[in-house]
Amino acid sequence: MLSQDEIKMKLGQYAAGLVPPNSIMGMGTGSTVFWLIQELAVRCRQGLLIKIVPTSSKTKNLAAEAGLQTIELNDADSLQLTIDGTDEIDEQFQLIKGGGGALLLEKMVAAASEKLIIIADDTKMVSCLGDFPLPVEVIPYGWKQVKKKIIQMGCKKVELRQNGDRPFITDNGHYILDCKMDKIKNATALNTELHLIPGVVETGLFIDMAQTVIIGYADGRIEEKEQPG
Repeated sequence: MLSQDEIKMKLGQYAAGLVPPNSIMGMGTGSTVFWLIQELAVRCRQGLLIKIVPTSSKTKNLAAEAGLQTIELNDADSLQLTIDGTDEIDEQFQLIKGGGGALLLEKMVAAASEKLIIIADDTKMVSCLGDFPLPVEVIPYGWKQVKKKIIQMGCKKVELRQNGDRPFITDNGHYILDCKMDKIKNATALNTELHLIPGVVETGLFIDMAQTVIIGYADGRIEEKEQPG
């Protein structure tokens, strides 16, 4: 049976094979994406030509260290695809993302792409979203008022994400509230409701964005699934 790191490595290698030559692609953030970057670096040394739009400073630095060319989203006319990980995904391909703190840029890059491919191990597949705390990116000014409103919506627990003894700061200078929602029965409605709270910048709910999901299993299998319906 493969370890989690071995599954992620296989997923990264598989996903690299889906990147067409001479493409501009979005690159997500997270431990699975690390292996994708390593494999793409090997292929680029062998002649593959691509440009990468990173979704975080961490991804940008990893890509640069691997020798990959990165550009800003504003400099990309179009993105053929984005490959990213996820914290949860349900049977309808709705996602919870943001465990790494890059949800705003991840969503912007995914929305600008012709196709979003999600790579994840099978433990991320769930029947209903909500076991993983939902990240909500907020403006620091008045974050406690935003927290109150989220609790009033019925959220069981809301915690300000910490980095040591200080609040975690996103690449865009914002805070993140991790919201324990229990079971999210209507992700679309919840996403809309959260966006109506002044001070909310973005949510970790990625609604109707993923077209392809690639799942890795401990027995070494890789399963590619397409958007249902």
